[in-house]
Amino acid sequence: MPILYDADCRFCRASVAAVLVWDRRGRLRPVALQSKEAEQLLPGLGADERMSAAYLAPPGRAPVSGGAIAAALLPELPGGSGPAWIANRVPGLAHRTYAWVAHNRGRLSRLVPGPIARRADSLVAERNAERAIPSPLGLR
Repeated sequence: MPILYDADCRFCRASVAAVLVWDRRGRLRPVALQSKEAEQLLPGLGADERMSAAYLAPPGRAPVSGGAIAAALLPELPGGSGPAWIANRVPGLAHRTYAWVAHNRGRLSRLVPGPIARRADSLVAERNAERAIPSPLGLR
């Protein structure tokens, strides 16, 4: 399932990497909002609107964004059913929390140490390499 994030935001990359670590079953695939694939997954959204939030694109369902991601994403993660139950019962809390984080992501990015940012980038690259479709000749 695609999880779309701002690849230019250090905090966003670190957050997606943390979710990828939690996703031990490998169900999530990180997709940069700046990519052509993001344009295809979010048809009808202009670049500014697309860049305004993170998105989750569940198969067969409309993409969700912002605080609504919690309720859609958490059940897919090991041990996430309890937090998902809370997110479904108190959606305003998830939306307010997401809005605060989104508004402050520049400041939060400065708090992500370089080694953690580099490890996050490595995790995202590894997950994308795992999901790459092999060529018939075994070349990538």
